[in-house]
Amino acid sequence: MSKRSAKRKKSARHFVQVACISLVLLLTLDVGRYFFYPDVDRLLEENPTKTAFMEYREAEWQRDGLVDKRIEQKWVPLRNVSQNLIKAVLIAEDDKFWQHEGFDYKAMERALERNILAKKFKMGGSTISQQLAKNLYLSPSKNPVRKIKEAILTWRLEKTLSKRRILEIYVNVAEWGDGIFGIGEAARHYYGVTPAKLSAQQSAKLAAVLPNPILFSPIGTSRYVRNRSSIIYTIMRKRGVVVPDFKEVIMESVSDTTAVDSVVIGVPEYLLDQARSADSSGVSGGESSGVATPAHSSGIPTEGKSGKESNLSTP
Repeated sequence: MSKRSAKRKKSARHFVQVACISLVLLLTLDVGRYFFYPDVDRLLEENPTKTAFMEYREAEWQRDGLVDKRIEQKWVPLRNVSQNLIKAVLIAEDDKFWQHEGFDYKAMERALERNILAKKFKMGGSTISQQLAKNLYLSPSKNPVRKIKEAILTWRLEKTLSKRRILEIYVNVAEWGDGIFGIGEAARHYYGVTPAKLSAQQSAKLAAVLPNPILFSPIGTSRYVRNRSSIIYTIMRKRGVVVPDFKEVIMESVSDTTAVDSVVIGVPEYLLDQARSADSSGVSGGESSGVATPAHSSGIPTEGKSGKESNLSTP
């Protein structure tokens, strides 16, 4: 081997080493900046106007030539949002919200197991805090680097904001339909009421479509929405969150003696069994109920959405 050839190989190795080191440094800087940026403290006093996910949707509309399409959103203080809606969303998306510090590790473990079995990087198992971090500041892309950024931002949100504030922002920036963001606009668009007037069944349907509000509508005829919202509503009733009207009570042959369960506690397995049983009896004909294995083994069916899966966890 000539000296010139050996020198070229040495130079090539040096170039690769420098390139790799530079790439690692760039990735470190890119991820590390999220420990300081953006300014999460502003959310203590200011309501976010436009989120990164809203900008992502607007970019999609621009690419599709929908230049006149606009974001529809109306901010509503949490005190003016029906407790039915709050509890339905927590049951469907993050049942351990009040207990965890931003991460549901058991849910993440189950999601990882599903990813391995499916041989796809689909993630899932995200809490409301994680979903909010992504919606506010990141793209819906599915890659490990984005998830690391999301974890940093989630930690900062939980450290800076109260649980109540996190929940308030979440329900006001969540996507509930094509161009429909926030519960204020969703309640008006679908049911013609203010968020404070949402009934338990309406709330269950709104919570049911959160995994994919573009594909599903709370007022549509989808079997997925019907089954999922029915289970959410049944769990609300079993917990004592919803009081059945008098006609329903007197028609029941056996009184329900299930102890009232706090909305902040994980859903007991026996309660989910009762919910599944009650829901499957309402499916007409010989069809199956359509209930698929959920993100958190809850019995609530889920369907894929770009970058998101629903979260109903069990203890």
